Order: sequence, then C-alpha cells, then structure tokens
Amino acid sequence: MVQHRDVKKVVLAYSGGLDTSIILKWLQTEYGAEVVTFTADLGQGEELEPARKKAEMMGVKEIYINDVREEFCRDFVFPMFRANAVYEGTYLLGTSIARPLISKRLVEIAHETGADAIAHGATGKGNDQVRFELSAYALDPDIKVIAPWREWEFKSRTDLVDFAEKNQILVSKDKRGEAPFSVDANLLHSSSEGKVLEDPDVAPPAYVFQRSVSPEDAPDKATTITIGFAKGDPVSIDGKTMKPHELLAALNDLGRDNGIGRLDLVENRFVGMKSRGIYETPGGTILLVAHRAIESITLDRGAGHLKDELMPRYAELIYNGFWFSPEREMLQAAIDHSQQHVEGTVTLKLYKGNVIVEGRASPKSLYSDALVTFEDDHGAYDQKDAAGFIRLNALRLRTLAKRDGR
Repeated sequence: MVQHRDVKKVVLAYSGGLDTSIILKWLQTEYGAEVVTFTADLGQGEELEPARKKAEMMGVKEIYINDVREEFCRDFVFPMFRANAVYEGTYLLGTSIARPLISKRLVEIAHETGADAIAHGATGKGNDQVRFELSAYALDPDIKVIAPWREWEFKSRTDLVDFAEKNQILVSKDKRGEAPFSVDANLLHSSSEGKVLEDPDVAPPAYVFQRSVSPEDAPDKATTITIGFAKGDPVSIDGKTMKPHELLAALNDLGRDNGIGRLDLVENRFVGMKSRGIYETPGGTILLVAHRAIESITLDRGAGHLKDELMPRYAELIYNGFWFSPEREMLQAAIDHSQQHVEGTVTLKLYKGNVIVEGRASPKSLYSDALVTFEDDHGAYDQKDAAGFIRLNALRLRTLAKRDGR
C-alpha cells in the first residue's frame, strides 16, 4: 500500500462517472493530494466534456482529455489482429488491449506534471488492476500506484452514495441503487458483466446489448463488402482508403446492422476466478475472419501453422496484462515479420450474425491453379512423386505395427 505522506500529486484515470468522482474526492481528502485527471477518448461513444466540467467543479486544475482513437487502433488493436489473437478460443480482447494505452498515458502525464503517483478505479477482484499496474511498472519501475478499491473501507453502493452526498458530489437518481450490470466500452468492443449477468445459465436480457441488433432482427438481405490489406493491416473498405480508427468504426457500423459480434463467455480471470461476460465486437469479428482469409493465400504453411501455435500464448499475455513484456515484444516481432506479404483483398458477405468469405485475391498469392487443378497440369506436379513421399512417412508406422504384432 502506498504511504499517504509520500504522495503529493496523483494522476487519476477519470471517466467522470460516480465511482471515479468519488475516487477523486477520496484522494483529495484521504491523501491530501492534488489530483490531475486523465480521460481517454477510446471511441467509447460518450460525450467527454461533462468529465471536464465535473473535474473543474471538484477543484482540479490540470485536466487531460485526449483523443487516442488513432493510436489505439494503429499501435495496439491492429498489431494484435495481425496475430489473430483470441483468448480461450473466442474472446477478442477488447478490454485487455485498451489498458496498456491508458497506463502509458497515465505515466506520461505523471512525468509531464511532476506527479508522484497514478490511480485507477479497477476493483480488487478483476483483471484490470493487474493490467494497469503491470503496464505502469514496465514503463516506470519507480511509479507509485494507488488502487482505492483495495484500500478504502466502503463496502456497498450505499456507502459510496453516502460519501458522495457528504462531499457534495452529484448523484443522479439512476446511480442511487445497484446498477443492473457494469459496462466497459471502446472503439473495439463493449463488455457487460455482473449483477443480472452473473448466472451463466440465464440468458442475458435484450437490453444488455448496445453495439448490435439481434441476428433475428438483422436485414433479410446480405451486405457484401471488400476489405483491402497491406502488410497484414486493413487499409480500405470497398476500395476507399481509411485511417485505422475510421476503418474500424465503419466495420462496427456494418457489423452492428447485421447482428455480428455477440459473445456470451465464461472466462478464466488471471486472478483465479471464473466470470461471465457479454461482449460485442462487431467490427473486430469481421476483421478477424477477413485477416485469416487473406493469410490463407499469402502465408506459407509453416509460417501460418507456427503463428497459430504462438497465438494462444500471445493472447494470454495480452489478457494477463503483459503487453509491455519482452516476450510479447518478441512474439510481435515474429508476427510482424510474417505479415510482409499479407496484402490483397477479401470479399465478405454479412448476413444475420454471420461473416462469410466469398473471395480473396492477392498479388502475393501462393495459391497456384497449375498445382491444384484436376485437369492436365502440364508437368507442374508429378503425381508419381507422392508414392515415395507416402512410403517414407509410413516407415515408422509400419515399423511400429510389426513390433506390436498389428
């Protein structure tokens, strides 16, 4: 635990919501510290100016509100998608990949403002506390980190509301009771968990979903799109070149309208417990299918299979908060090297929750009509060669069979 006397100035990851507003006041009263607020525009779709006004009302002099959507997509989301990263087979890591960027900015702002510490609003039961703090320590080994949920004495929502009222923090009517579930959102996804979602055997209420129409309500006519790739990254939709954050936003709109990207998952948290989450990743779901499709014709078999072997480890590193670790950077270097010739176009059909590959083309394609045709291949492949290939591969199997009397 950080000693109060050692902290004079703190940079707080601040959303402007009730919890982080209470944390702001708590830092001012319990630590007697000057608070600098940082609010990241990660494409969560919320108006951020109210956060500035609330911080000003609470006496904050240094307020940072940064649009980091482009950096988020370019330097975090797209590198992750080059690896086709999914955690435990299905989760596209939407929350996990945002945390190292937030931590990076918190540490940078601490250096800019001469702050002694950073603070976050993650609870002591979740993964985010680990992600925030591992990232911060990797970037500044001497930074102090304050995690109020691990320190304060508040036990319930009522305790928080009482503290807010005693300290003139505005509490809206909908915040006085227990929230039906908690939400985290950014340009890549939205995540909902807790309360009405805690029983994994009960289907989520329809109102939980915020990023997509239900597949049943999606249009009866399919939407066809073509995504262009260069060095493993998406660069265009239907021939129109876009910046990374613009492209992901456009894919989100397409996915939303076609009921794509819903996931109901029970996952294994790094801290040891299982949790149930409802995720919506419309654009990311489309992108994963498209990227694997363009890789299918541009990656060598050995490189592609090795990537698939490395991917679970890479995904786990991101999930557990080790984005800034040397092993993640080593894996990233190998993954990025594999993407040098991953370019071309993929045509997809989007229909009622499905992403269907209709075609893929690349000037760097390894697919050869001459080799796979059932017609005369003009000597491109001598089928007689397969006999020796099979005999050599069968040698150890035949030897085993003779020994075992089969």
